[in-house]
Amino acid sequence: MNKAEFVEQVAEKSDLSRRQAEIAVDATLKTIEEQLARGGEISLTGFGKFHVAARSARQGRNPQTGATIQIKAARVPRFSAGSKLKDVVNA
Repeated sequence: MNKAEFVEQVAEKSDLSRRQAEIAVDATLKTIEEQLARGGEISLTGFGKFHVAARSARQGRNPQTGATIQIKAARVPRFSAGSKLKDVVNA
């Protein structure tokens, strides 16, 4: 499912116009982005938790040449699924 299909589903399920649903989806994604950029986390009970994790520097290999390269440390977004979401996926 891509973003347009997602917006369409939100519009149908929430009885909003497609434009209103698109605004709501964009606002939700922007809020998540801003919170994670500040290093915060968002917990949605039963659904899951978005948070930021630190990934340390490490050595890797260039797959074309096999040469060793240094990969910088980075902060990366993570998502941990909640129990209700896990139950729905496994049902």
